[in-house]
Amino acid sequence: MKPKKLIVLFIIFIMFFTTINFSTVCFADNSNSEKLHIYSHAAILMENKTGKILYEKNSEKKMYPASTTKILSAIIAIEKANLNDKLTVSHSAIADMKSGYTTAYLTAGEVISVKDLLKVLLLHSANEASNVLAEHISGSISKFVDLMNQKAKELGCTNTHFVTTNGLHDDNHYTTAKDLAIIARYCMQNSTFRKIVSSSRCKIPATNKSDIRSYRNTNGMVDPTSAYYYPGCVGIKTGYTSQAQNCLVSAVNKNGLQLIAVVLGAGVTENRKSARYVDSKTLYDYGYSNYTFKKIANKSDILKTIEVKDATEETKSLDLILENDVSALVNKNSTTQVVIPEITLNSKVSAPIAQNAVVGTATFNVDGKSYTQKLLASHDVQQAILNETTINFLGIALGLLILIIILVIILIILLNKNKKNKKA
Repeated sequence: MKPKKLIVLFIIFIMFFTTINFSTVCFADNSNSEKLHIYSHAAILMENKTGKILYEKNSEKKMYPASTTKILSAIIAIEKANLNDKLTVSHSAIADMKSGYTTAYLTAGEVISVKDLLKVLLLHSANEASNVLAEHISGSISKFVDLMNQKAKELGCTNTHFVTTNGLHDDNHYTTAKDLAIIARYCMQNSTFRKIVSSSRCKIPATNKSDIRSYRNTNGMVDPTSAYYYPGCVGIKTGYTSQAQNCLVSAVNKNGLQLIAVVLGAGVTENRKSARYVDSKTLYDYGYSNYTFKKIANKSDILKTIEVKDATEETKSLDLILENDVSALVNKNSTTQVVIPEITLNSKVSAPIAQNAVVGTATFNVDGKSYTQKLLASHDVQQAILNETTINFLGIALGLLILIIILVIILIILLNKNKKNKKA
């Protein structure tokens, strides 16, 4: 190839790349999936905002969830009942509370609020509390369980089937680490739920059957006095049965990043430590060491320039700008690559358009997750006096007028001809 041609191609190459907005980037994760030492039979680590799975081990294996079941019972109660309602404990609600089960020692005929029942359910893991709530909301425990399974399905759980309100063992009562993470992510969107599960202790006022009762959260990760305390932990629920072993669903919020971890079927480590806490800490340490949110586009960035139909010559060229910054979850060890966002314009973009009007969206696809932001008009777009529609209308009108004139002329000619024939 001649030198002149090479120079021309080089100039074209430079011009092309200097027109690209380099703030629009994606991050390709080139790091290999780290092999974590997890004692639990099943585990998952999920980022709360995007739902992206950062680590998983047997995450879709059916497991017994024990008392982590109660997070679903609780969120349904929060959504369906009035927190200040006073409920009366029935005989049927406490009938299956055998020796060794965790209870709040509620007695038949005791009157207690929905809010206090939620506290002893989520913090102390009182098994009878979920039954009392179930009867209040659905009329019976079995109907409430149907509601639980329906809710799980609505949330996208594909391998979950509940038989009890509290996780007391049943061979047909099962879920997966992934499904529990989905449920937990949904629950943590609720401010009432978040407030309760993040508390290290609770106090229940005296009732008609009991004096004041105080309880500690069974989740050591939220208790600063616990050996398993993890800074930034905001909940959420422990579980244990001999069949399920130790289970834990937890959430941590640090550095603007909230992660959810689920560990099921945990025993003890070789040092006799609780594996559910050791594993959860391992997962969180991995997540915060490797992932972060990174800004990939700035507010007011120009992502596209279009020519607006029916606009004046001075205003028809319109820049489309981002309404807000766009941040994406990325691996800290990833490499950066240029990517063009997917631009979707509104079905009809034509003059007039006001400045900052929404004219479409921009979608950034990063590591399998989509981040969508609105696109705004950079300036007012004025409508042309003689726009395409007007011109088309005038053209049709002029055509009709000419046709009418031709018909009138033909008619006059025919009339004149007819008069001449009569005179002849």
